Amino acid sequence: MPGTLPLPPHYDPTRVGQVWRVPYAQRAVEAEAWARRFGLPPVLHDRRRVALLAVDVQNTFCIPEFELFVGGRSGNGAVEDNQRLCEFIYRNLDVITQVFPTLDTHSAAQIFHPFFFVNAAGEHPAPYTLITASEIESGVWRFNAALAETLGLEPEYVQTYLLHYTRTLTASGHYALTIWPYHAMLGGIGHALAPAFEEAIFFHGIARHSQPDFQVKGQAILTEDYSALGPEVTHDQDGRPIGAFNRALLDKLRTFDAVLVAGQAKSHCVAWTVQDLLDALQQEAPDVIHKVHLLVDCMSPVVVPGAIDYTDIADAAFARFAAAGMHLVRSVDPIETWLQ
Repeated sequence: MPGTLPLPPHYDPTRVGQVWRVPYAQRAVEAEAWARRFGLPPVLHDRRRVALLAVDVQNTFCIPEFELFVGGRSGNGAVEDNQRLCEFIYRNLDVITQVFPTLDTHSAAQIFHPFFFVNAAGEHPAPYTLITASEIESGVWRFNAALAETLGLEPEYVQTYLLHYTRTLTASGHYALTIWPYHAMLGGIGHALAPAFEEAIFFHGIARHSQPDFQVKGQAILTEDYSALGPEVTHDQDGRPIGAFNRALLDKLRTFDAVLVAGQAKSHCVAWTVQDLLDALQQEAPDVIHKVHLLVDCMSPVVVPGAIDYTDIADAAFARFAAAGMHLVRSVDPIETWLQ
């Protein structure tokens, strides 16, 4: 029966919140032996094709000492989520056809990092500062013009764009421009997948002959990219594109009989990915909406004690997704009770 496989001996839930090197060669041998032991066929034989879209399961969000650890209200959210997610993958090796891990990918000089802005004293905004259109208009925060040459941007253009950007966020109902701690830095250890999750999808890939389809997002300088499907703002003040919709990912997901979604953070990158997926499906393929299953016990919202708490906003968003026809499910429940 699907979902009843045991956890392999190498899996250690106490290490899920730690950083370590995955022993690929050893795990590959073990995965092939595991497939033989339990009769796991290559995914090309799957009659029901199931995709797992795993949003930003990276050290920067999932390891407690890293920059943007998603603790949720429990304070240990992402670690607990990943314990359940890894166990779900192992117990359902025979169900999951392909994993789509997304990778939030950043550099220091981007619109949501402190370095991008200065005030009249030459100071950068502190992490978690919310920058509004009125503050841009009044000059409280300005583009750090010293960056213009290496970014290939004209300071006057960027300053005008910032007003357009913040106004567009407000008009579209998106979050205000948030200054985040430097995180998911390309080439850095924070950018890497959390090891326990990386190990689980590597094991799945070998056991089932299935290559994960990595989705890199977040490299555009002039827009936030919470969603794996598209940027927060798509065009500048002159109508020129700032970022592109990930049409290829949408088209791939539509080919599956079921799409499972997990990852971090529930309030931001997961929520906006699901919102973009819902918007696209409502326009193009409303009959596919019911194929989307949101693993709500494998994600947590952003909570910074004493500063911000997005729990209620995230819960409201997921209630809307459910009302639209998506399914809110738990990884710890037998998969056949909710995956039809």
